Amino acid sequence: MTAPLDSPGFPNDQATDFVREFQTTVAPRYENRAKLETSPPLFLLRVPQASYQSGVNRVVAALAGALSQRVPYAQLPAGTRDDAGSARAAPDSTLLSVDAGRQLFRSAPENMTPDRFPQFNVMCGLVEYVRSNPGKWAATTDDMEAALRKDAGERRAQRGGLLAFTRMQGPADGGGIASFLTKLSWLSFVQLLPRRVWANRISRTVVRSWLGAERVAQGSKNLFRVMDQVAAVRSVQLVDDPADEEALQEFDWLVLRALLEDLRRPAIGRILPGRRRRTCRPVLLVRIPPAGEPGARAAERFLRSLYRAQGTVKPPGPLVIAVGVPSDTLLADLGNPSESTFPDASVRLAENASAGEPPVLVTILEGALAARGVPVPPVNLRTFRFSRYVPTSIASGVTVLALLALGLTLPPVFAAARHCLGGTGSVAESAPAQPIQVDTVGWYQAAVRTIAQQNKRVAQYAGQGRTVRTVVAFVSAPPKTDAETRFDGTIPELRGIAMWQERLNKEAAADDSLIPLRVDVRQAGVAFRDAESEARKLVAEMAHEKSVPARERVVGVLAFAQSRNETRAALRVLGEAGIPTIGTTATADEMLSGPATRTYWPSTPLNSREAGIEADFAYTENIVTEPGAEDVCTPARHAIVIESSVDLYSHSLAGQFVNAFKGTHEVFDFNQEGDFGPAPLSGAVSQPDAGQLARALCDALKNKPDSVVYWSARAKDFTALINSMDAAGTCTARDLTVLGGNELTNVAQTGAFAKKDWLRLYYSAHRLPADAPGASERTRQFVAEYDAYVEATTEGTDPWRQDGHSAVSYDAFHVLSQAVREAGLHDPDIDRKSVLLVLGSGIAFDGATGYVSYDGANAPPHDKTLVLLRQSGNLPEAVLACGAYRQDESSEAQGPPCTA
Repeated sequence: MTAPLDSPGFPNDQATDFVREFQTTVAPRYENRAKLETSPPLFLLRVPQASYQSGVNRVVAALAGALSQRVPYAQLPAGTRDDAGSARAAPDSTLLSVDAGRQLFRSAPENMTPDRFPQFNVMCGLVEYVRSNPGKWAATTDDMEAALRKDAGERRAQRGGLLAFTRMQGPADGGGIASFLTKLSWLSFVQLLPRRVWANRISRTVVRSWLGAERVAQGSKNLFRVMDQVAAVRSVQLVDDPADEEALQEFDWLVLRALLEDLRRPAIGRILPGRRRRTCRPVLLVRIPPAGEPGARAAERFLRSLYRAQGTVKPPGPLVIAVGVPSDTLLADLGNPSESTFPDASVRLAENASAGEPPVLVTILEGALAARGVPVPPVNLRTFRFSRYVPTSIASGVTVLALLALGLTLPPVFAAARHCLGGTGSVAESAPAQPIQVDTVGWYQAAVRTIAQQNKRVAQYAGQGRTVRTVVAFVSAPPKTDAETRFDGTIPELRGIAMWQERLNKEAAADDSLIPLRVDVRQAGVAFRDAESEARKLVAEMAHEKSVPARERVVGVLAFAQSRNETRAALRVLGEAGIPTIGTTATADEMLSGPATRTYWPSTPLNSREAGIEADFAYTENIVTEPGAEDVCTPARHAIVIESSVDLYSHSLAGQFVNAFKGTHEVFDFNQEGDFGPAPLSGAVSQPDAGQLARALCDALKNKPDSVVYWSARAKDFTALINSMDAAGTCTARDLTVLGGNELTNVAQTGAFAKKDWLRLYYSAHRLPADAPGASERTRQFVAEYDAYVEATTEGTDPWRQDGHSAVSYDAFHVLSQAVREAGLHDPDIDRKSVLLVLGSGIAFDGATGYVSYDGANAPPHDKTLVLLRQSGNLPEAVLACGAYRQDESSEAQGPPCTA
């Protein structure tokens, strides 16, 4: 569909990309609806005050015309009646949050979600009751909690649904005891009890969802008690002035916060009908009159409420575009946003706003308002012909029948499986007698030398007149000893980067659309301690990039291999500078925070996804040996979690696992340097000595033999613990099961645990082994290329042939090079903003680590593959592969624990 030819369109101040991204943000293609999982920042479109009315009307009309009858949206302010719907209200006393919820509910397309607003409705009713009856609090010192609950129950019954029957009249009074008891039973069980059950349920929902964590709750767990306390304070102000600004601001925020919580549900995607029908994002269009004009206070109050709510509300959220003349006071209250352009704003549309982040401020010039604008075609989205309750009912009925059939037929035939997942062998099975020897200096220099050689080839392309650019790869300082080499992933990561650069240069000889990329390898110190300062150094250099050759202009960054406080700070620096950054193996959710949410795309699943899968895996799969029977295993019912609270990766992964694990747990905070973070996990016992931790671990295993040891700390500390346990020998008579994160891949495959025949080790990785039955042809091809590269550049046995670090960096560089190539098709200068736009539009290909599909959001590839390996000597075996390893695969189809 196209916009009408006579439509004035959206003001065209370089706004073409903004209009295009607006449509994608509001209603992405159905298969890419995961883009709806973000909460875009607030957008302020400022028009000249002299053209306020015509400018605002034009912007709102262009956007609203694309949404009407297709997407739930609200134009604020709207209507001529007050919040109670009884009389004309002064524009500045209106709560726009109330208008917003009611308009969104009315404009929602039929049979789509979200289609219910339970928290908004109850909060809206409570606020209306308080505003209509402030004198009741002023006239009494008694609690009004019961009155609030009663009014809320009556409003809920009036809205219909299951509680509508509570408004039915009871039996006629015929006199006598029997009639009295009948009426009493009717009143108690038909009217009062259902409403009380509903009130308790909605109170618990609101408090647990968000209200309980707010200061206004003061620790109370009862919604109606909280609102009674709020009313007791605000009623004094309302009696004196029904339009008291302070009181209205708090009421507006309460209603808006409840509305935003309703808009979060249901979640997006997977198989439930409600999730699959979430195909568009609600939009709020807010008019901001000039200061002093009618309605200005209400609009600015609403925007302040939204800015405050961003600090606690979780994604997804609506797209809010405010148009008009924001006052200097409002801008100060919203964090003093800096001036942006529409091209900048188009990039921000697909981002996830972070707490305290100022809105995106764009000024529309008079010239753009006078000229013909950009047409905004109506959005297209998938619709549904019947209610989501129809497939839900059908699926429920089929499930019940299937379970009944299963229960009747299976128990007599099958006994509970007791075999050990992945076999009964230990890490010592088939392992070499000694750890694989490494060539610390030679292997590192070989990878760097390859990159230097390829950089020369890039320079040759530049000399031939080809467009070339530079990417920066941040790596940790090279390891100095054999032990450090086994613990570190720098060498395999550099190999992956070198391999993709070599392939890119080779293919560029025949394909003129490819853009050869020079790689600037920069060391960020031991364990990335200098990451932030190196990032600032890069940003400072780029301020003078016009004076350097075009081939040295940086278009993106590959970083980082580890999640640490230093690397998180570095990503924020890169984000503030607008530098596209593709992550390698950093997995902590916290890396995506602040300015990094605008420019950082991780390559691997986040800790929250990994920990959820591992927690369900440990609780449901047979991985822990039974005492006295090494060939019989059971699921873990207790987890001994070992973290390093000062390490961002470790603390994040351990915390996510503890939250997801259904059994009991205990936590040790282990750091051999005695460096502990300020906020370890609840109940964690600090332990700086490996020997003492080994003894404490043995005691815990004696008390809880059905335990799995969940390891989230670094590989060096893990080796120290295993060696201490082996030396003591006090609890190695039976097998010990350890489940860990991808950090252990750095050392598990080097043969370092060759003689530990009591250690059963499971850990995560990011690609299937080449010899796994389900390995894709693309993975096998990568491993063959990797083998050939290692053989050609180094000597000795390679310990990382099955490690995923090289494949991850290979695919990460692939992502960045493809983004640069596509940006070059439309932008000869290949500006970094162009690269960001391409990344925001999505990239997909079949990679060494499985199918890589970025859907535009600053998040890991959609349903990215996560593999759990069981280490048997130097031969890892895949026991679980979750996610879209191939394009036609998904976690939903794979079932638990992949759907955890």
